[in-house]
Amino acid sequence: MGRKAVPWKNVSPEMEQVQFIKSWEQGRESFVELCRAFDISRKTGYKRVQRFKSWGWDGLGDQSRAPHSHPNQTDRGVVERLVTVRRERPTWGPKKLVAWLRSREPDALWPAPSTVGDLLDRAGLVQKRKGRRRSAPWSQPLAPAEHPNDLWCIDFKGWFRTGNGVRVDPLTVADAASRYLLVCQGLERPRGPQVRRVMERAFREYGLPRVIRSDNGPPFASVGLGGLSPLAVWWVKLGILPERTQPGHPEQNGRLERLHRTLKAETASPPKSTWRGQQRAFQSFRASYNEERPHEALGQVPPARRYRPSARAYPARVESPEYGAGTTVRRVKTNGEIKWNGGRLYLSESLRGEPVGLTPVDERYWSIRFGPLHIGLLDSYLNRTLHTPTLVLPMSPV
Repeated sequence: MGRKAVPWKNVSPEMEQVQFIKSWEQGRESFVELCRAFDISRKTGYKRVQRFKSWGWDGLGDQSRAPHSHPNQTDRGVVERLVTVRRERPTWGPKKLVAWLRSREPDALWPAPSTVGDLLDRAGLVQKRKGRRRSAPWSQPLAPAEHPNDLWCIDFKGWFRTGNGVRVDPLTVADAASRYLLVCQGLERPRGPQVRRVMERAFREYGLPRVIRSDNGPPFASVGLGGLSPLAVWWVKLGILPERTQPGHPEQNGRLERLHRTLKAETASPPKSTWRGQQRAFQSFRASYNEERPHEALGQVPPARRYRPSARAYPARVESPEYGAGTTVRRVKTNGEIKWNGGRLYLSESLRGEPVGLTPVDERYWSIRFGPLHIGLLDSYLNRTLHTPTLVLPMSPV
């Protein structure tokens, strides 16, 4: 009785050996069973594995064509060092690994990132990513970020629970120009007062930015006039412009979206067992991200090499906006209303206690301002407010 035919007998010897190595890497069969399935002796099987370990895929095929010393073979010590660093930093790609190693061990001969990618793939340290569907960018320009503190980006990464069941809402704040991670702090709930306390510490340490970009959700925005939340009102009083992304377009805060994927992979997959352990993981990640991790957009240097604190210090006293001549000023009551033409007009509870300015546009409409922001219109005929796009007026200092 003849041997049972196997599919790889109809392919070249090189492809047969590739199939053998792939099956060996999967480890689904014992080595004896694997050699029997490929109709080779164990001695031949061991030779194939040894050639693969020595020369990679180039070592397979006709032995006469595999050199005894491969001129492009990466030194074993270099390979071991690369594998060690990759296992310590599993989210770093080949470019970051090479840049980091070259900066710390410049005397070693490090291979190109493409070669490193192949080496890590052979070592089983590369996880294939699924394709991501992306939305087209919004055509309306947002604030540019050419220098540190031109623009800070703020957002919450999705909440999760620690091993003992405690809820964690990670708050992140990053400088857009330098990618410096200013804040990486877990909160018990994503609420305005908690965010304000964290931001006060950041302002005292780093100074004030020109603009803060957020999404349209609480506590950064509200459905009130101008979309202002109490947190955004506080920013305006500090001379910071609140900027919101277009609804349904998280890519407009894409630098934080990408950072959050890395943050999750390195600190919360799986989450730590306790709240304190999770906070320590966040702080460790922030230190490594700023001081060690090379950033491709920065020429493979870490963000700390590009960031510098703002020249605008956090003030000892936060003042309300002032308005010039020709502006009618009304102070917002605790219920969000102002007095107007003998009656009351509702604006927003976020503005309670704050002065707003009203300037006539024509005989019917008045522009409603809070500091440098135009936040709506007052229809004097109907005695009601109209929501309009929030605009930065020409007299704004920024």
